[in-house]
Amino acid sequence: MSFIKKITRRSFIKKAILTIVSLELVYVFINLLKKGETKNKPNLYAAGEVELFEKGQLYPFSTERFYLYRLKDGGFLALSTTCTHLGCTVQYKSKENKFLCPCHASAFDKTGNVLAPPATRALDILPITIDNGVIMVDISNPVKRAKHNSSQITYA
Repeated sequence: MSFIKKITRRSFIKKAILTIVSLELVYVFINLLKKGETKNKPNLYAAGEVELFEKGQLYPFSTERFYLYRLKDGGFLALSTTCTHLGCTVQYKSKENKFLCPCHASAFDKTGNVLAPPATRALDILPITIDNGVIMVDISNPVKRAKHNSSQITYA
């Protein structure tokens, strides 16, 4: 009676593929758990120093998916580029002085309020803090809102 089992090429390949797929599934599962842990931790983006931004101007930060709007009174508002209808990326049209969604034609004013449906609520905002004259935008925690109000503005 022999306890040594002969491994064929076919059974070796099957076991190797099964092992690789299993390891990949474990890797994906662990990464999903890590993402759930870090969801509420702030991810601060340094947009720049306060004095670099002119009053009444809008500044795109496309890699971070937000617009920084410095209001005429000097306050700041960070608006998400994600349309609240179905998640398309809105674009600011300076000639029309509004944000337009290229997918379904929703329109928003400079503070993110809905001007034209199908979107039913204002653009999300990103929390802003000002630390030693530098504008820090929390890009990991967008805030949903029904409409714009003055309490959402951050002042230096």
